[in-house]
Amino acid sequence: MLGGLYLAQGVPTYLLLVALPPIMRESGASLTVIGLFSLLMLPLILKFAVAPLVDRWSPAPRLGHRRGWVAPTQILVSLGIASMALFEPNQAGALFAIGLCITVLSSLQDIATDGYAVRNLTATSRPIGNAIQAGAVALGVIIGGTLALVLFRAVGWQATILTVATLSLLPLAATVWMTEDARPSEPGAPRPSVLGFFRRPNVWLILAFALTYRASEGLVRGMEGPYLIDRGLPMSWIGYLSGGSAATAGLLGALIAAALIRKTGLTATLILLGVLRSLCFLAFTLSAFDVLPGFAVAMSASAVQTFIRYMELVAIYSLFMSVASDDQPGTDFTILVCAELVIYLVGSSLAGLLADALGYGALFGLATAVSILGVAASSLLLGTMERRNAAEPHTQTDAQN
Repeated sequence: MLGGLYLAQGVPTYLLLVALPPIMRESGASLTVIGLFSLLMLPLILKFAVAPLVDRWSPAPRLGHRRGWVAPTQILVSLGIASMALFEPNQAGALFAIGLCITVLSSLQDIATDGYAVRNLTATSRPIGNAIQAGAVALGVIIGGTLALVLFRAVGWQATILTVATLSLLPLAATVWMTEDARPSEPGAPRPSVLGFFRRPNVWLILAFALTYRASEGLVRGMEGPYLIDRGLPMSWIGYLSGGSAATAGLLGALIAAALIRKTGLTATLILLGVLRSLCFLAFTLSAFDVLPGFAVAMSASAVQTFIRYMELVAIYSLFMSVASDDQPGTDFTILVCAELVIYLVGSSLAGLLADALGYGALFGLATAVSILGVAASSLLLGTMERRNAAEPHTQTDAQN
């Protein structure tokens, strides 16, 4: 059921952010116009502002609180995708307007789904639940991104869009198994709000973790594709590398991460994955400085980093869900995810400027240093949280479970 709910968000997101830009470019759209489509990520960044509304109210209460958000928004998202077939891929204005509506609706659905997952996953079931979440994201990359590009080559624009719109309806079946939590609110409990998040104990520690642990990733991911191209790797290979890595890493890596969390604990898993990520960035650095020449090292580092990234998602989402409050689960989880996304976008935005000014080697070297510092800072932050939680036996969070 969780797999279906998270797949529902992945398909439209990766259709717009992965498949649409190259399709538009081939159809004659300018690079400037295509670049503006990155603004479609704004609803994903700003969704924390409306998260309390989703926690408080449902547009279709007869369906249940969170199902009342998920089902209507998914139907509207699928209709939005289908409406893209009415326009040609070079009609950027119309596609941008439709895409903005789709991302707004998907953001609302995402908040409701995350709140549902927080409420229903226990400390024991959370790792496998988050593994399914990460696997569904990877499947969304394949269906919304890779499959859409393959279909576009084979059957054209309209048929591709209508096929993706139809596939995006399939996750609606998952809502049949949603069992709404009937627990009443505590008497006098505060209404869900953004300020409510900042009033909670240890909130600044977990927020600092969200802003530091993966602060280095945008620096590498922003220039990974261009670097591989400049190294002489054919574009088709990059497509296969991206799709194959997502399929393998998203499905297999997520399950390995869940098993690792259960065996070694959440903190140890996060530190281990952070160290492995830093080693991948170091491989990029050595490749860029021609210490390890050729594109084989860069390709391998890219594939391994993708694998690690999906494993990190499982661990990070497990941590975020464990510290989200029961009173406003969607709001707390969304704020932490948005914080992590903002720092990623800052890094990816600066990556091109730094690569132009300093070169790939210096960029990747900087990312390696930032990654190591982020892992060290995260270790301190998580250790402090662990000690404070141990000193407060009646805390509402079970973060280290």
